[in-house]
Amino acid sequence: MRNLDKYKGVIPAFYACYDEEGNISPQGVRALTKYFVEKGVKGVYVNGSSGECIYLSVEDRKIVLENVMEASKGKLTVINHVACNNTKESMELARHAESLGVDAIAAIPPIYFHLPEHAIAQYWNDISSAAPNTDFVIYNIPQLAGVSLTMDLFAEMRKNPQVIGVKNSSMPVQDIQMFKQAAGPNYIVFNGPDEQFMSGRVIGAEGGIGGTYGVMPELFLKLDELVRMGRMEEAKLLQYDINEIIYKMCSAHGNMYGVIKAILKKNEGLCLGSVRKPLPPLAPKDRKVVDEAAQMIQNAKAKYL
Repeated sequence: MRNLDKYKGVIPAFYACYDEEGNISPQGVRALTKYFVEKGVKGVYVNGSSGECIYLSVEDRKIVLENVMEASKGKLTVINHVACNNTKESMELARHAESLGVDAIAAIPPIYFHLPEHAIAQYWNDISSAAPNTDFVIYNIPQLAGVSLTMDLFAEMRKNPQVIGVKNSSMPVQDIQMFKQAAGPNYIVFNGPDEQFMSGRVIGAEGGIGGTYGVMPELFLKLDELVRMGRMEEAKLLQYDINEIIYKMCSAHGNMYGVIKAILKKNEGLCLGSVRKPLPPLAPKDRKVVDEAAQMIQNAKAKYL
């Protein structure tokens, strides 16, 4: 049996941190890492969707991870997403991640071309082979990748002993049950959609990785606690309030991660910059959304903590 305890709990997806010129800010990365250590989350998921990985260069992604590892000092479980849209660069990032001592690497399938399942499996196995001493997490996000993790493909990937589970960001909660039931206790399934954290945990996910955890980690830590304690009515009410905050953040003209970074500046004093184009930055009219969502987070903390 594997020891999967280090993956069980609340793992925020790490945000891309930029300076005023739009370059990766090592100082911002270190400040955000220390913030997560202080909040008491289980770990961080680096260079994923919330980290705007599709718009970062290989070198950018290395800089981010290097600074996360330096600032976390072993106090966080670190999962680093290494997928690029070609195998060579993905393997380069996997080797780099292993050299820094991450707990796991993760990868979406290749996007744009719809590859057959045997080619997707080869892609993931090639990436895994570049980090032979590191756990591997499959990232299933069909609404963005355009490819779903099927049960047959999951079975094929479980032949690789480094595969420890799935970060499941598909919307049907049932997918978590199916992956968990097929794989058993020796694998872990992470809930991906933040709006269904409670549902995903109840049906079998042992942890969660999410893009909005970072702006309100205390609320997700409390939600996870309530689920573990079986206090489901309280958990349901907290999930509803979390979802209202998410809906508010998604209502801006600019990208949601721009809203999140503005809230973190307002509520926590973190300066993480904007978002990288072509993601749309915040418009002046978005200030109202930022202020309202920031206050909703404060109100929810006062209510539940």
